[in-house]
Amino acid sequence: MIKFYNTLTRRKEEFKPLEENKVKMYACGITVSGNAHIGHLYQAMIYDIIRKVFVKNGFEVTYARNYTDIDDKIIAKANEMGVDSHKYAQEMIEKINDEMSYFQVDEPDIWLKATENIGNIINFIEKLIKKGYAYPTKNGDVYFSVEKFHKYGALSNRNLEDAKNGYRIDNDEEKVNPLDFALWKSAKEGEPFWISPWGKGRPGWHIECSTMNMQAFGEQIDIHGGGRDLIFPHHENEIAQTEALTGKQFSKYWIHNGLIKVEGQKMSKSLGNTITLEELKEKYHPEVVKFALLQNSYRSDINITEANFKQAEKHINNFYQVFAEIESKFDINQENFEEKFQKDVFDAMNDDFNTPKALSYLFEIFKIMQKKIDDNDESVVRDYLGVKKAYKDLGLFVNNSKEVLDFIKQKNKDEIPQDIINLAQKRWQAKKDRDFALADSLRGELLEKGYVVKDSKDGFEIEKI
Repeated sequence: MIKFYNTLTRRKEEFKPLEENKVKMYACGITVSGNAHIGHLYQAMIYDIIRKVFVKNGFEVTYARNYTDIDDKIIAKANEMGVDSHKYAQEMIEKINDEMSYFQVDEPDIWLKATENIGNIINFIEKLIKKGYAYPTKNGDVYFSVEKFHKYGALSNRNLEDAKNGYRIDNDEEKVNPLDFALWKSAKEGEPFWISPWGKGRPGWHIECSTMNMQAFGEQIDIHGGGRDLIFPHHENEIAQTEALTGKQFSKYWIHNGLIKVEGQKMSKSLGNTITLEELKEKYHPEVVKFALLQNSYRSDINITEANFKQAEKHINNFYQVFAEIESKFDINQENFEEKFQKDVFDAMNDDFNTPKALSYLFEIFKIMQKKIDDNDESVVRDYLGVKKAYKDLGLFVNNSKEVLDFIKQKNKDEIPQDIINLAQKRWQAKKDRDFALADSLRGELLEKGYVVKDSKDGFEIEKI
């Protein structure tokens, strides 16, 4: 049984699919107006894991994500660079796909793009106009009439007056109500456009997801996901336009992940604290990033600091050291594995996708495994295989042990502070001078600072603990 928090009802519920044993799941993807950042990675990672939880429970899952490949920001960025907006968007999609692949986030079953659904979007809007929920203006824009949809605000728990106070509203004089949102936007001079019954233009942001959902799944889905910042107005507007058209509940369950803060501040371009995937790739192994991000409940905001990643790196390095030792000492080619770890993680993930609880078991498990290694207890192989199987769906322990350890070692090679290098050199000289008391004292000082020195016939190596 899977239970998780449903934003729509504001309580934790047992999952019951619309169609027996099947899950139709959609998560809002990225607007490709710039480089992907850690928030995009976190969202994609969370819904990839959620998909896998359902699969592990025996459900047949169809998971769709979208790319918004046309909007004001994309057009502005393309114009700034002097390139065609469609070409720019496609290049960004390819780049982001490569980065997500590097971080070992699996692709959805269905990829959707706004520009590949223009005809469907126009058809959707025409039907809303005929039903009286939308209206065109003389300028060629089309708006959804919020007041016509009486359930507006149910997802975000707002009435119309609250919505007006909490939403930045543009001052288009042709709107009937300031809260009415654009379904179709007339093209300005020099902008890309498509021909519609209302003139040259392009879709509004909200209508894209509703239309693409309908193309992928039909009128209803089981789960709709996204970041908490999308609850209002984006997801609220999706519900309004979809349910106005179909007369049916759009999505039975709504899941929203928390947002990323950096050193206690909201991540934003204006503050210059955005952590791009390019930067993460340069510094950390994918499993280090995942381990750091999964320490929090998916519904909570995450405050990212450099210390978070360094701590996660230390743990991943230690875990893989144990794996490497097992692989070198024991025969790991067997099918028997310890099932307890898998059950513990399985139960944690079935209870609102509780990654912190799932990860909390690791420290005791690896303590047990280290003791068995020291005792030359071959049953450690069952533990080893059980851990790998249990944490696979969280994207952990899926890589070659030596490659992970070498990766971390190489990344940290150039980050050893000069004062640490000086201490290590002083210790090495003390050993050469046979001043072993001083050498031991310096080794202890290095350990206190978080570094270990490993001697060889050619010299020494410094590693972070």
